[in-house]
Amino acid sequence: MARAFATIAFTPDVRAQQSRMGSAETYGKLLSNDAAGFEELGTKEISFIGARDGFYQASVSQFGWPYVQFRGGPVGFLKVLTSKTLAYADFRGNRQYISAGNLSGNDRLSMILMDYPNRRRLKLWGRARLIEGADNPEILSQLHDRNYTARPERGVLITVEAFDWNCPSHIPRRFTIDEANQEIAALRRENEALRAETHALRTSGASGSPT
Repeated sequence: MARAFATIAFTPDVRAQQSRMGSAETYGKLLSNDAAGFEELGTKEISFIGARDGFYQASVSQFGWPYVQFRGGPVGFLKVLTSKTLAYADFRGNRQYISAGNLSGNDRLSMILMDYPNRRRLKLWGRARLIEGADNPEILSQLHDRNYTARPERGVLITVEAFDWNCPSHIPRRFTIDEANQEIAALRRENEALRAETHALRTSGASGSPT
């Protein structure tokens, strides 16, 4: 956990709660100058992000209300452009434009990326910039999955300011159909190997028996 995370998350109100509940001293160390600063996305984070087929995204309205939505797509649709930059194509949906409107007035957002089968969770904070498709077709072409027939309206470019890995406690193990099929296939292969091994042992035992 780096100082960048603590600087964003540990507001005065949060610090007051930590003091009241007895954890202020422990977490206060993360705000000291000796604590590690912002860490760029590393190999672990980049690999994790690239394997996701969705994430939860929160933005804030001009009236201060949070808005959380789920963004889904093919694996890898959230792209890591640099160790500090993420981006994804934003397609036309129900045309409410709540996230787009929020981000146009307040560029702060947070994201939670889940790996349910392996009980892993990555939190990200950043600032978003909307890139309209009509003005930047070349950028959108880099973000667009050619196997998806719809055309993106805009791109969302995110400058990462902090991230943190959550502990796996209380994360339920859930599987998509593809993930479940992979698990089932692995179990079948293991079962076939065990059956073959059992058969070989029985055959070997039978051939070595006295007549």
